Amino acid sequence: MNRKLTLIIGVQAVLVILLFWMLVFFGKDEYNAYNQAQTEDVITPSRVSQSKGSTLVTLSPEAQTQSDIQTVSLIGNQHQQTLKTLGSVISIDGLIELRTRYLNAKANANIAHASLTNSKQEYQRMLTLNKDDKNVSDHVMFSALAAYKADQAKVQAAETEANNLSDSMRQTWGVSLANDAGKEIVSSNLQALLQHKQVLLLITFPADRIVEAGETISVEPTSSEAKPINAKLIAASPQTDPTIQGRTYYFSAAAENLRAGMRLSVEMKDSSHDKLASGVTIPSKAVVWYAGKPWVYKKQDKENFVRVPINTDTEINGGWFNESKALSAGDDLVVNGAQLLLSEEFKYQIKNENQD
Repeated sequence: MNRKLTLIIGVQAVLVILLFWMLVFFGKDEYNAYNQAQTEDVITPSRVSQSKGSTLVTLSPEAQTQSDIQTVSLIGNQHQQTLKTLGSVISIDGLIELRTRYLNAKANANIAHASLTNSKQEYQRMLTLNKDDKNVSDHVMFSALAAYKADQAKVQAAETEANNLSDSMRQTWGVSLANDAGKEIVSSNLQALLQHKQVLLLITFPADRIVEAGETISVEPTSSEAKPINAKLIAASPQTDPTIQGRTYYFSAAAENLRAGMRLSVEMKDSSHDKLASGVTIPSKAVVWYAGKPWVYKKQDKENFVRVPINTDTEINGGWFNESKALSAGDDLVVNGAQLLLSEEFKYQIKNENQD
């Protein structure tokens, strides 16, 4: 009985082994086919290609809809070129100090002149009496002469001090401000500065830019969104801004939102470009930044997009004005989804570098 049971178990073991190998043999093809299908599923087609030196990102209309890619057509525009520069609000404490010292020196000179007139008359009287049979002694006459000479020296010293202070004002603050500061009756322009109704601005322009009388500029504190402030020209300035090279001019502006020491952004009409420039306005929503530069994606056709560089030198309401030859009126720019296109292009570049 045991032998028969052992035989049955042995036959069953052999059958199991045969069935296992049959399963492995006949299932091998299905297994390989399954693995190949899985591999093909994870391989995604490249959406980036090269055409005439430009990189194209290709998205089907369906993919564009799914990714919410939106475009707008550029409209032609004209823009008056402006000149942008920098400046600062400067303190006039030094001008006030020089003005005070100069007026004091002039007052002292006037006092010395008055004293000189008296001492001169006294000396002449003593000299006449001395010559008239010595009605006054030589000692009295020489004392009057000494007083007269001393007053002459005082006048000369006071006038020299006043002249030196006047020269110092012209050297430091320019002829126009020095002349105003040297008058006892204060001009309206200087009065506004002294009463802090106006502040003095030092603005630097390119060396080839000459500011004409009557020109106005718009200023605003740097890194500020405050409303621009109009400033009017006072005169050329002998002072320079140590951080900027160029021609310097004094302007005055309302003191309400400006403080001494503030750095200013300046904008004015560029008289070297009288004609209006023609170009397009780039919406701010269309701009993406890559490698520290601004770019936009232009739609070439129904499926292809190309990245185009722009410049952000001329900012206007809602975007930037561009004269780029690569963009013109009627071109479609991506205003929603540009970052997605940049990511797709950048992803392709990484794969290409890794040979993956």
